[in-house]
Amino acid sequence: MPPYPTGSWMPVALSADLPAGTVMPAQSPAGPIALWRSHSGRAAAFADRCPHRGMRLSHGFVRGETLSCIYHGWSYAQAGNCLRIPAHPALTPPDTIRVATQPVEDGGGIIWISVGEPAAGPPRFEGLAPLRSMMVEADVAALEAAAGTKIGEGLLDYTHNSRTIRLLLAPEGQARTLMHVLVDEDSNPAELIATSRAAEALRRAAEHISLTGIAR
Repeated sequence: MPPYPTGSWMPVALSADLPAGTVMPAQSPAGPIALWRSHSGRAAAFADRCPHRGMRLSHGFVRGETLSCIYHGWSYAQAGNCLRIPAHPALTPPDTIRVATQPVEDGGGIIWISVGEPAAGPPRFEGLAPLRSMMVEADVAALEAAAGTKIGEGLLDYTHNSRTIRLLLAPEGQARTLMHVLVDEDSNPAELIATSRAAEALRRAAEHISLTGIAR
């Protein structure tokens, strides 16, 4: 069940997990991406493959406003065009040397990438803030079964020990889901801990269903 059809936005990471000057791997419907943030704070998403020798750009490093491949140091601007080839410092790289990019929106503590061409910006969840992300070795259907409910208005609600938590899901392959845990903005430390534990309980239950087909 793909909850992010063409014309929508997919949440691929939390803003706090991508500090300025860093790069991380992520997944999109189009395949693996290198998600990175320039030193000025702007996020970008590249296809995770350097056009030169195919090295993963998520293994690279950020220099100022560019992402450089770790293999031969080719550097790319946020628009995807190559700016520098260290072996040929006097060469201005032709515009044909570029990496595929995907539109990115960074807001409300969540980094989104576009799936196709959305007509509007990504959703905003008023009154909620991201707490953490975790990888679940189960698909969205198993998470819905473990939660005993279906995704509604973009979020999966899960009640555990009389506490309802809100979950934003992003599928990664056939049986893997990235789960972003959201909390009320005014939650206190004890509530944050309880929410995190509830999310862990759901992860374990969903993975048990994925393995056995049986709910606990």
